[in-house]
Amino acid sequence: MRESLIPVVPMSHTAHIRNHRKPRRNASTLAMRAGVAGGVLSTLAVAGAAGSANAAEPVTQTLELPTLTADLATQLAQSADATQQAAANYELQAERDAAAAKAAKQAKADLADAKKKAEAKKKAEDARKAAAFQAASRSSTRTVLSSSAGSSGSSSSSVSAPASGSVATVIAFLKAQVGDAYVMGGTGPNAWDCSGLVQAAFRQVGVDLPRVSQDQSTSGTPVSLSNVQVGDILYWGSAGSAYHVGVYIGNGQYLDAANPSKGVVIQNLSGYPATGAVRVL
Repeated sequence: MRESLIPVVPMSHTAHIRNHRKPRRNASTLAMRAGVAGGVLSTLAVAGAAGSANAAEPVTQTLELPTLTADLATQLAQSADATQQAAANYELQAERDAAAAKAAKQAKADLADAKKKAEAKKKAEDARKAAAFQAASRSSTRTVLSSSAGSSGSSSSSVSAPASGSVATVIAFLKAQVGDAYVMGGTGPNAWDCSGLVQAAFRQVGVDLPRVSQDQSTSGTPVSLSNVQVGDILYWGSAGSAYHVGVYIGNGQYLDAANPSKGVVIQNLSGYPATGAVRVL
């Protein structure tokens, strides 16, 4: 059998080294790559169209957005209502505070006005009583000690004898002041008011009487006017609120610091009867 011989072609010494030149692209390779690229672009186009379609129809978001917007509007409305209510409450409280302050101020003014009226009423009542007393004093028959002194000793016969030495001292002091002036608040030695004269007279025998007629009318032991004795203190007005005092000297007479027009005088008790009497000696 004959053997076929394969011809041997000598190779270049560089044939085993890879060629670094870019291989030539034949038409089929380019066509294949173009087809692949076209497919990729078609895929991207389809995906983009699908994405645009999905963006144009956001089913889930379209359903949720109105719900979120309605809840937010409700919350805002509730917050506005709460704010408005708080403002209304503050305004109401401010009005109440202002009304309370105004009422307190008015009550204070009313109280001050009531006090002024009460004081004015009291002064008017005291003035009325004093005027009544002075009118009665002027209309009554009085015997002034200085006038009696010129009439042949009639003064000594008109005064009964004191009950004791202490009473005699009181009466002697009182008679020594006849003719002195009457001055409101006067306590001597040359001007007196009614209670200042009585206090000074009893101080001569160690009896410390209160300063004012109201308190002097409750000092000592109360006695009836039918049993009054020389040296008893007479008062006009009710006990504890008397507005005038004097001292009984006997024979229906008393000695007192009467008023600014008369001064210290001796007067008849019948002209202006006393309300009551107290005994301290």
